[in-house]
Order: sequence, then C-alpha cells, then structure tokens
Amino acid sequence: MAEKIKSADKRLVTEAETSAHIPVNPLYTPADLKGSDYESEVGYPGEYPFTRGVQATMYRGRLWTMRQYAGMGDAEESNKRYKYLLANGTTGLSVAFDLPTQIGMDSDHPLAAGEVGKVGVAIDSIEDMERLFAGIELTKISTSMTINATGSILLALYVAVARRQGADIRQLSGTVQNDVLKEYIARGTYIYPPRQAMRVITDMFSWAKEKVPEWNTISISGYHMREAGSTAVQEVAFTLGNGMAYVEAAIRARLDVDQFAPRLSFFFNAHSNFLEEVAKFRAARRMWARIMREHFKAKNPKSWMLRFHTQTAGSTLTAQQPENNIVRTAIQALAAVLGGTQSLHTNSFDEALALPTEQAARIALRTQQVIAYESGAAQTIDPLAGSYYVEALTNEIEKRAAEYLGKIEVMGGMLKAIERGFVQQEIQNAAYEYQQAVDHGDAVVVGVNRFEVEAEKAIPIQKIDAALEPKQIERVRALRARRDAGPWKSALQGVEDAAQSGAHVMPRILAAVEAYATVGEIADAMRRVFGEYREAVVI
Repeated sequence: MAEKIKSADKRLVTEAETSAHIPVNPLYTPADLKGSDYESEVGYPGEYPFTRGVQATMYRGRLWTMRQYAGMGDAEESNKRYKYLLANGTTGLSVAFDLPTQIGMDSDHPLAAGEVGKVGVAIDSIEDMERLFAGIELTKISTSMTINATGSILLALYVAVARRQGADIRQLSGTVQNDVLKEYIARGTYIYPPRQAMRVITDMFSWAKEKVPEWNTISISGYHMREAGSTAVQEVAFTLGNGMAYVEAAIRARLDVDQFAPRLSFFFNAHSNFLEEVAKFRAARRMWARIMREHFKAKNPKSWMLRFHTQTAGSTLTAQQPENNIVRTAIQALAAVLGGTQSLHTNSFDEALALPTEQAARIALRTQQVIAYESGAAQTIDPLAGSYYVEALTNEIEKRAAEYLGKIEVMGGMLKAIERGFVQQEIQNAAYEYQQAVDHGDAVVVGVNRFEVEAEKAIPIQKIDAALEPKQIERVRALRARRDAGPWKSALQGVEDAAQSGAHVMPRILAAVEAYATVGEIADAMRRVFGEYREAVVI
C-alpha cells in the first residue's frame, strides 16, 4: 500500500514538507524506521536517553507548571496581575522586565525615555522588587525571570527580598534566564562582551549552588532564535550549541560538571507545525543526554536530563482576526505537552496588538487547564511514541541538528560561530525564506494571506498609564537622595573591584542591592571594567 501511494499520480498526492523543509511522505510504515533500535533511541521515560521524558511518571505524577509571563508598568501594577493569575490557578510566576531594566539602565537614564514599563515591569532597586512581590510568599511559589545581561543583579534582588521576608533562601525555586549568547544572536539586550558576560554567568553557577541550590541558574533559550525566524532544526542545534558553550565555560572555571549541570534548564518555542514540534522536543532531549554523557563525560543521570520550559510562538500571532490566535496557541500548547515540557506559558490572543488584558490572559491560562484536565493528553506518558512518522521525524531532526553542531565545532565552537556571524546569517536566511513563502502565498497564514475579512471589529487592548514613567523616575531619584552614601559607595566599589580582580562578583552584587544601589549603578560598575559589546554586522 505504501509503495502504491508513493508512486501514485502526483496530481493526487501533493509533495509536502515541514517548516524546517523536511520532506513529508504521504504515509509512514515500519520501513521508515528500518535500522532503528527501540531500547537505545526511544527507551523508557525517566531513563537515558530520555527521549520519552525526563521523569518516569511525567504528568501522571505531576502536571507541568502553568506559568503566565507578565509584567507591566511599575511594580504595583505587575503585583496586581500576579495575584490575579495566582487566584485563577497559575502555578508559577514569570516576570517580564522593561527594556531599561534588561540593559542595565535606571528609569531616569536619558536613553530610557519612553520605554519605562512598556514591555515589562520597571525595576530599579530593592524597593521596587519588594513592591513587585508584596503579599507573595517567595518560598511557596516558583518564579521564572526573563532577564539576561542583568540576570545576576535581578537574582540578587530576588534573594535580598526573600531575606527581608525572613525566608530560608535555600528553599527558593525558580529560574533566571541568564542566557546572553542568544542575545548576541537574536535579541540584542546584551551589555558586556561575550567572554566577560560568560564569566559572570559561571560565577552565578557556583554561587547559586551553595546559596540557592533549588534555583535554575540559566535557561538556555532557543525560543528567541525561533522568534527571529530560525527553523525547528536550527532552534535545536543552536540552543544545544549554546548549552555546550556554557558547560565548557563552567568547566574552564574549574566547576565540576556534575555539580552544576543538574541545574541547567532550557527554553523552547512551541510553533505551529504540530508533529514537527513534538518530534523537536524529543530529539533535543535525546541529543542533550548523549552530549552530556559522551562528550562531557558527566556521570550523574540528572546531568543528562534536558529539562525545559516552553512558550507558545509569539511570532505566529496575528493582528488580523486576533481571535484565531486562541486556536493557534491551543495547538502549540498541546504540542508542548505531548513533547514533554516541564512548564508552559501560553500567549494571549491580543499580544500582536498590546500587552494582554486580564480577560485575554485568563483565556490563555484556561487553555492550559483544558489541556490538563479535559483533553486526556496528560493521562499517559509520551502517547505519540512509536508513531512511524513521529519517530522518523525525531530521527531526521536529530540528524540535521547534529550536522549543524559539526559545522560549529569546525569553526571552533559556538562563541567563534557567533563572532563570525554564522548563526545570525543562518537564521536571517531562514526568516527571509519564510517571509517570501508568505508573500507568495506558498505558506498560508489564516486571516492574513488567505481567508481574510474586509472589516474587523476592534478588540479592547491593555494600555499602560503614561503617568507611571514619571512616577517611577521620581521614586528612583528619591531613593538615591535618602540612602546612606557610605555603605552604598563601598558596596559599588566592591562590585567594580571584583570585576577587575577576577573575584566572584555575586556576593558583591548582593551586598550592593542590599545597600540600595540601583540596577543601573551596578551594571555601570561592571561596564567600567568589562566595556560594552558592539554588534558584528552581518550582511
């Protein structure tokens, strides 16, 4: 039957491929898995190579953490949204920071004008962080912070606030994204040159292992590369390549691989090609397990596990017929669940227009809850395993991603590949190809280039109060005026001295935030030593 279909009239059987240009047969049979070995390639959940999941019981034991990414205006407004989400059943917080906070500028910096609180919450000091989590017991909730260049400062602020709450900081759980390599590749919110930034990250690894052992000190992020236009294969390859670079940097800093690797986590995109996404997650898990055991010689099975958070694809959301985004998000979320994610954020349908309203955020959260409690998807582990198509696609994604990693190795590793612009160029090429396909109608976007409507009804959108920016500026200036100058100056000098001498910076950063130094001041102390990165132009 398979041969009959494959050789049928091409007018009846159209050619197809995934979003990563992997050809798709009209029918899959055992012949497509010839030579495959179940035990070594698929295996069992909770066992090497973890293709079927990192936990033996997966969602039969515990559902994924349901997070909703949120942050807007100032700390009080964001705090209200967090409490709203917690009241509606979210099981973990996910903090979005504004651009000045992400690049280490205080709210009254001239370059921050017009950006304060616009794409996330503005955090300048320990007082802002206290307001952000007022009335939320930090040891009772897991918090993910999407912050990179200033990740060390924001983690210190979080720990300092927990101390003020009287909490045992060893019980804090959560993740700081802290992935600067993808900033050079796809986002641009970097501060320091790569090697200096990597030094701060490895300092965080060792400090957190001792002080906050339940904290994930990095979330190695393919999400943003996918948002920039990468394919599923590139997302796997470049994310794991970045992961290898972090592991190598930590080993060079004399950290034992089995001491820090179990706290590494990853962050992937859930895109719209449903079965390709499921296969992508399975391939990434298997590849990382082999990389850690065979390449880095890790002995602890927890070091082999690829634990990851997933967010649905913001780049697929459309301003046209935005209600369609609810359907897109549901399909993408189900792919993440069937792919074995550990936590999940679902985008709100109005995010192509503005930050989400409360109603839109609630619908996004309810999408996860419907999948968890009504769909039956969580009742068995890796239910798509054994599908001839899914297993063949998993194998093909792994093969193609491994080819990319081979090229990167020849270049001298991920840092060299980034410095040469190779990774950036590959993503740019993929993004251009996709946009051309949309423009020519070869790739269908429902409501955009097919099935359009002439007139659309406006939907309510979230608006940030313009008065919040001057209010935030007034706060940070008032803080500077009343703080004790002696401890503040001494603590800032400690940060600069540590950056200069090579001493660990994290204890100094924590002392500085507790002495009321601001995010911008601490970032500037390291800028004076490390300098700033200037982007390589890719043509």
